[in-house]
Formats: sequence, C-alpha cells, structure tokens
Amino acid sequence: MGRKSFDSYNQLVSLFVVGCETVLTGSVFTLYYNLMQDTLLHKSAESPMMQIVLILMLCYFIAAMQVGVVLYKRKIYAFQIVTKIFKNITGFGLLAGIILYVGDFMDTWSWFYLYYLIGLFVAITLFRLTLRNILKIYRRKGGNIRYVVLVGSTENMQDLYYELTNEDYTGYRVRGYFDFEPNPMFPTDCQYLGRPEEVVGYLKSNHDTHYLFCSLPSRYSDIIRKLIDFCENNVVRFFSVPNLYNYLHNRVYFNMMGNVPFLSLRRDPLSRLGNKLLKRAFDIIFSLTFLCTLFPFIFVIVAVITKVTMPGPIFFRQKRNGLNDEEFYCYKFRSMRVNKEADTLQATKNDPRKTKWGNIMRKTNIDELPQFINVLKGDMSIVGPRPHMLKHTEEYSKLINKYMVRHLVKPGITGWSQVTGFRGETKELKDMEGRIRGDIWYIEHWSFGLDLFIIYKTVMNAIHGEKKAY
Repeated sequence: MGRKSFDSYNQLVSLFVVGCETVLTGSVFTLYYNLMQDTLLHKSAESPMMQIVLILMLCYFIAAMQVGVVLYKRKIYAFQIVTKIFKNITGFGLLAGIILYVGDFMDTWSWFYLYYLIGLFVAITLFRLTLRNILKIYRRKGGNIRYVVLVGSTENMQDLYYELTNEDYTGYRVRGYFDFEPNPMFPTDCQYLGRPEEVVGYLKSNHDTHYLFCSLPSRYSDIIRKLIDFCENNVVRFFSVPNLYNYLHNRVYFNMMGNVPFLSLRRDPLSRLGNKLLKRAFDIIFSLTFLCTLFPFIFVIVAVITKVTMPGPIFFRQKRNGLNDEEFYCYKFRSMRVNKEADTLQATKNDPRKTKWGNIMRKTNIDELPQFINVLKGDMSIVGPRPHMLKHTEEYSKLINKYMVRHLVKPGITGWSQVTGFRGETKELKDMEGRIRGDIWYIEHWSFGLDLFIIYKTVMNAIHGEKKAY
C-alpha cells in the first residue's frame, strides 16, 4: 500500500468493522427474537420485528461511529478492545433503549432487552478479536507495512526502536537512523544512514517512507525545521521525540492547554468529567440499592452476634486519608475487642484483639460493608485504593516514593491491589510498595470495565475466603 493511501486505510477498516457489526446487530436480534417465540420474554417486543431491527441497526451505527474502532492501531491489546466494545454497547443500549421505549416499539426495561445486549456484546467481542488476529497474521506476512526512519540516537530513541520492532505483528520496519556520528550503543541491527543534513536527500530517494521520528536537541532547530517542512509537503508523518531521560524515566502524556503543549506524568482517566460522572452515578446506584435491600438484614445478624460475642459498639469508626489527602471517618463493623491501639496498630494474622466472629467477618469482607455509607456520602468509591490510617499515611509517605499519588482519586471499599495479592498485613516495606504500585496502576488505567472486573474478583475472593484477610 502506498504512502498516500495509508490514512484512508484506517478509515476503511473502521467503516468496514462498524458496517459488519451493524449487520450483526440486526442478525443477533432476529435470531434471538425467533428463539424466544412463544415465551414470556418474546412479549416485550410490541412492534413488527423488522421495524425494531432497523432502529437497532441505525442506533448501533451512530453509537459505534462516535466511540470509534481501534483495531487498526498497531500496538493494541485485547483488554483495550473489549473496553472499547463495552463503551460502545453501553452507548448503543441507552440510545436504542430510549428510542424503542418512548416510541412504544419495545419494552426495553425487560430481561429480553438485557439478554439481547449481553448476547450482542459477546458476538461483537468475538468478531473484533477474530479480526484483530487476522490483521496480525496479515502484517506478519508483509502486508500493511509502515517504513520508519529515526533521526537521533539518544537513549529514548533506542527504546523507541525496540517498541517499533519487538513485535512483528505491528508491521513497522525501521530502515535505520541518522545522527552526527554512528552511536556504538545503538542496536547493531539498526543501520546507520548518515548525518541529519542528509535526511531530506534520503527521503527523496525513498518515497515509501511513512514515519520520521526526530529526537535532535532544540539547538538544531534549523535542521529540524527543514525536516518538518519536507515531511509536511511530502506526506511523511513527522514526530518529535523529547529526550526526558536525563531527569525522568517514567511514561509521560501529551496534553494541550489552549495552544500550549505540555507533558503530564501519567494518564488520569478519572480527571475527565464524563468518567467522574459515570463512576459517581454507579457508586450512588450500587450503594443505595445495597443499603436499601441486603444491608438491613446483614446489619441485624451482625448486630445480634456482635452483642453476644463481645461488649461494645457494633460499628467501628476510624479517621483515614481520602481524596486530596482530606481526612474522613471510615465505617466498619467492629471485628475486634475495644482497645487503645485501634488507630495505630495494624491487624495481624493471630491478633489477640480479634474474636472468632471478627475473623469470620474479615475473611468474608462483611466487616467492610458499612463503607457503602461512606460511598453514598461521597467520601469513598466502591473501587479505588484502600484508605489507610492517618499514622500509616504519615509514615509511609516518607518512606515510599510516589506514595501520595494514591490520594488523587477517592479511596475504595475494594481495589486493584486487594484483588491481586496485596491485601492484609504489610510485614515488610516491599509489601506496601507493591500495594502502592498497584494503586497507581489502577489510577492510570481506570475504566468502567476494570471496576466491574475488580468487583467480580472481590466477590469471588469473599466466597472462596481470603488467606490474607485478617
């Protein structure tokens, strides 16, 4: 494929994928509609099937084009594709549901519609992952190749070279690098092509070059400007690669403040208003539903057993650090005897302060359930970094680098670290360091789908019993 047509390739892939999925949307409904004939679920559809199918297909096409397709991206992972599909189905489900319900075409407040959306999610997931694997095979065999030239040989350009070439399915072919002299530290399989002044001549002779990555320092602005002008006038994508390795060794993200570009240290999905509203809406609905249904029965059972097994209050209230390091009172069912060390000493495996009933509550996470009150109040979220005691925050913030990053979001009843092995007593500093790494990873990779997965893992761990829950 020529250099001038690779932009249209991505657009054609998106249109093809969305078009196929639009047909799949109607096909899944038709199949489901026919399978549910003569059942109570079938009665949810109040209009002719073809009318509903056409509305569903139109709504899906609109929703999918808004969310977009990431299949053509060269470095993309399965979980990112599934997350995009989940957003797509959620938007489609709401749009089509409102239109079908208001237009009296179908009762979308029904199990019939929910089962259809679940079935469609599974079908589209299988479709996109299959296409992704086909595209990988196609690129491995030499199709859809992108030729790359590097200008500069700094440490970050070496890392970029490996990112471009370590997976053959990405379809990148790095032809070599330009610099003022050969760099003995640069990978030997990346050819030295000459000095930066020779880049334009090389590009004129190699018309099929797609991308140019440049890491020259700003003092060579005259050369850089010539490279930019040539690339802009000859359909070569120019990318500037800042050399931050002198003072920064973690990933950074590009942002714009008006017309001024700047780099941030991490991606922060929960800083976006839409994501904040989605997470808060889920917190309110989930916590309110739980507090109004199951919680009263659990509270009665816990209150009776607690009063019988140990004197003192039913609830335990403790100050902890939350969003922006603000203090709040965290609620729990009391699992220990009343003691003076409750606010300073962490629970251990054979802690004499615990009772047998307290152990059961901790193993099954029942002691954490009053924190749904904190969620409803807005102090906490259902999923997030676990809030720590004030004493621990004060101590560990001095010992662990980036510890306070975890306070950029609301703390949670459960979290990524808790479902990946970092729950319980932190006997050594490395245990807490692992927990903090997990918390920061969650902040940087948040998605609604990730929250649902963490909730699922928490429930499964509670059912099977957690070894570190003490």
